[in-house]
Amino acid sequence: MVNVIGLGYIGLPTALMMASHGVEIVGTDYNAELVATLNAGHTTFKEAGLDELFRAALDSGIKFTTEYQVTDTYIVSVPTPYDKFSKKIDACYVNAAVKDVMKVCPKGATVVIESTVSPGTIDRFVRPIIEENGFVIGKDINLVHAPERIIPGNMVYELLHNNRTIGADDPAIGEKVKKLYASFCAGEIVVTDIKTAEMTKVVENTFRAVNIAFANELAKICRHDGMDVYEIIKICNMHPRVNILQPGPGVGGHCISVDPWFLVGDYPALTKVIWESMKVNDSMPEFVLERIHDIMKEKGMTDLTRVGLYGLTYKENVDDYRESPTLQLLECQEKHLAEPLKVYDPFIKKDLVKNQYHDLDKFLADVDLVVIMVGHNEIKENMDKLVGKVVLDTRKACSLPGIYRL
Repeated sequence: MVNVIGLGYIGLPTALMMASHGVEIVGTDYNAELVATLNAGHTTFKEAGLDELFRAALDSGIKFTTEYQVTDTYIVSVPTPYDKFSKKIDACYVNAAVKDVMKVCPKGATVVIESTVSPGTIDRFVRPIIEENGFVIGKDINLVHAPERIIPGNMVYELLHNNRTIGADDPAIGEKVKKLYASFCAGEIVVTDIKTAEMTKVVENTFRAVNIAFANELAKICRHDGMDVYEIIKICNMHPRVNILQPGPGVGGHCISVDPWFLVGDYPALTKVIWESMKVNDSMPEFVLERIHDIMKEKGMTDLTRVGLYGLTYKENVDDYRESPTLQLLECQEKHLAEPLKVYDPFIKKDLVKNQYHDLDKFLADVDLVVIMVGHNEIKENMDKLVGKVVLDTRKACSLPGIYRL
C-alpha cells in the first residue's frame, strides 16, 4: 500500500493515477473538508479528465482520510512556498508531513518526496527529521525524491506521458520506486541521486521563467518604439535554433513563479540572470496597469470603474489562481488607493476579490475597456460580444481587428 500525503493539485492526480493502475492507495490530507468532499464522491478542483480518473480510482478501491497510515511507502506531495523576503524555500509543510510520517512508519519504509524543493533541501531538513526520530537512513528508512512534472490544464495526459526523474541514495531503491511510477508512466524514467533530482526540477522551471522574461522584456522594448513584438517573435522563431516564448501580463502558478526563487535564495551571488528575469516577470502586472492608463488617455476615457479584467486564474482553462497576474495587478492598483477594477472569470465560482462578477454578459455590460488577462476558451468563443468594446489583449487570444496588445 502507498500512502499519498497531500491531496492538492499534484497529490490528488498522482494518487488517482496510481490507484486506477492497480496500486493500493490511501490518500491523506489534514483538510477534513477536502477529505469529506472526496469521500462524498466529488473532486476538489476542475481539470480535464480528472473526474473520469477519479471514478476509475474509486472503482479500484482508493480511500481518503485525515490519518497517516502504517505502510511501506509514503509519497509526500505538499506545497513548498518561498519566503518573499529571503527568497529561500519555506519547507514547513514538507517538514510537518515527514514528522507525521515518522510517527507511524515501520522500519524498512520508503519516503518519497514529490514536492518541488530547492537543491539541498532534503539534506538540510528531511534527513535530520528522520534521524532525530531514531531511524538510520538507508537501513531503517529509504529516502527518495521524485519531483512532479505536470501542469494544470493537462495533468492527466502529462502524468501518463511525461518523462520523470527519481533521485535516491541507493540505486536499487531508485529502481524500486521507478517500478512504482512505471505502473502508469509511459515516459522515460531516469534514476539519479537526490540532489541532482532536486536541481533538475528547479532548473526546468527556471529555464522557462528566463525565456518568458526575455519575451516580456522584448514586449517592453517594442512598446517603447512602436514595434509589433508578436510579429518579431514569430519571425525569429522561424530560425531552427530559436524558440522564444510569448510575452504576457505576468507569471503565475506554483512552479515558474516560485521555483526560480529557490536558486536565488540559495545562491544569491551566482544567480544574476535569474534574479533580473524574475524581476522582469514580476513587473508585468504593473506594466499592464500602465498600458490601461495609456489606452484610457488615448481614448479619452476617464472612468476607471468601466474597466474590466477578464480572467482571475494564472492560466487558461483551469481554476488555479495561485500567484495569478490578475491578483498581482489588483494588489498593485490597491497601492495607488484606486477603486479595484471589475473582474470576471468563468472558472472561479466563489468571490475572491471586490467587484467580481459571475456572469460574462453582466460583466461586459458594465465595462467599456476589457483587459484579457487569461485566454480562456470561453472568451475565444465569444469574440462577437467584444465588438464595440475597447480591448487590451495581454494573451494574444483575441481575433478582432483594432485591438490593443502589450
